[in-house]
Amino acid sequence: MERIMGLDVGDKTIGVALSDLMGWTAQGLKTIFRKSKKQDFLELKEIATQNDVKKIVIGLPKNMNATLGPQGEKVLKFSEDLKKQLDIEIVHWDERLSTVAAERSLIQADVSRKKRKAVIDKMAAVYILQGYLDRQQTN
Repeated sequence: MERIMGLDVGDKTIGVALSDLMGWTAQGLKTIFRKSKKQDFLELKEIATQNDVKKIVIGLPKNMNATLGPQGEKVLKFSEDLKKQLDIEIVHWDERLSTVAAERSLIQADVSRKKRKAVIDKMAAVYILQGYLDRQQTN
């Protein structure tokens, strides 16, 4: 039994989700409003330590043709730097359409545009982590 953290890394925010202890479900934890890499890493380290996180799943944005674009390269660099700060396994998960799916579910739940903006990154992290957890269940 291990807790896993899911991240949706953007230029301005980082959506954070955590798995339950059984590794079955993902719950949104928070949205970090980015200040600096140092601050971001300190906050992520604090979350990981407090929740006894054993693995981090980071959404890797790919183009629809499966190539990496500029945002994907930024996420890989972020992952490399995070790995130097935290001695935790990091896994990348194809996040194509995770933000779209998160937005769609929030619209279906009749969440206002203003409120959607506040939680979209956290929801995208949930979709990323849940996709990873579901794949682990089938393997």
